[in-house]
Amino acid sequence: MNVRDTFTPWRQDYRPATRAAQGDGWRSPATGSIPPPIELGATFARDERYRSPAGLAYLRDQGTPGYEQVEQVVAGLEGGRDAMVFSSGMAAATAVFQVLPAGARVVVPRTMYFGLTKWLAEFGGPRGLDVVSVPMDDLDAVAAAVAAAPTALLWAESPANPTWLVTDLAACADIAHRAGALFAVDNTVPTPVHTRPFELGADLIMHSGTKYLNGHTDVVAGFLVAAPRSDGAADEAREALWERLRLHRRLTGPILGPLETYLLMRGIRTLFPRMRQISATAQALAEHFAEHPHVSRVAYPGLPTDPGHVIASRQMRGGFSGMLSLHVNGDWQRSLRTAENCELFIRATSLGGVESLVEHRYTFEGPGSTSPKDMIRLSIGLEDAADLVADLEQALERAAKEER
Repeated sequence: MNVRDTFTPWRQDYRPATRAAQGDGWRSPATGSIPPPIELGATFARDERYRSPAGLAYLRDQGTPGYEQVEQVVAGLEGGRDAMVFSSGMAAATAVFQVLPAGARVVVPRTMYFGLTKWLAEFGGPRGLDVVSVPMDDLDAVAAAVAAAPTALLWAESPANPTWLVTDLAACADIAHRAGALFAVDNTVPTPVHTRPFELGADLIMHSGTKYLNGHTDVVAGFLVAAPRSDGAADEAREALWERLRLHRRLTGPILGPLETYLLMRGIRTLFPRMRQISATAQALAEHFAEHPHVSRVAYPGLPTDPGHVIASRQMRGGFSGMLSLHVNGDWQRSLRTAENCELFIRATSLGGVESLVEHRYTFEGPGSTSPKDMIRLSIGLEDAADLVADLEQALERAAKEER
């Protein structure tokens, strides 16, 4: 029996929320169990003819039976043809750059996840990559960078951590493809609930599964998702990249453990209701603090005054996700004190869990940080919006009084 036999036939016309909630209809063929079993084996027995009953040999090579379900579900949610789960979002993201040939030119956002920015600075150049960073809200600059020399990959993240700058994904896909480059999108923040990059022309999607997909602050994971098949040279290039990525995962070993895979799938089942509530609460907080006397600006694509609102409204649906940043009036120490004074918001890094987090990114990132000093980043969870508003109100007020 192949691992795929553990899935019941599943109608492809079911909507994404249904597919997530029922895990694409998985049932145990042995017991009828709805949740998948946790298979802890690192190696798998073969029969006397050296055949594996489930087509599995070694955990690092193919993963566990649980991989099949979570990869199929995430591929389905994004509208992709295949997905690979990794041991972290960084393992997934850096795999893309590691399989490119030496000397490959890559164009990346000037503002994006700090960990990937740092990895490219420390390892991209030494590995022979020509890394060019551009402001992704300036399409002329993006087009010029991609056209300046043969480019292998254009990478985007929208909204971009931690300023929530919005990138026009459809326009960037067109720029990349006209130049013969592939276009990859980090879809961690909006998730497929709010943005479907393949519908906008992306060739590859990356997720930090640690964040909203898992959603419970107890798993570190990552995903890459392959675009649907199409005709022509572009599909050949996508397929070649995908096969290199699969080989990379098998040989370098950034695999997710069986327990983490189980927890990740359990988190994905509630992705849609979580994102709907989180996004609604984030919108309410953004609107409230946009008029606050101690806040100079709220960065959130859901605000009509946000520079990226028009584009975000076009490419995001059902909400604008749960991340926003407050720029606090006064000297930058006041923003740090605001984070210190929070009582309900937890001072911690990461994002996308059920509990709300606050972070002064400049302090956390340290030397090399490009985050504004006056900014605090908020990851909104599932608490009551009124309690979150009250906590930020008292934190801002205390910080202002301490400055005086």
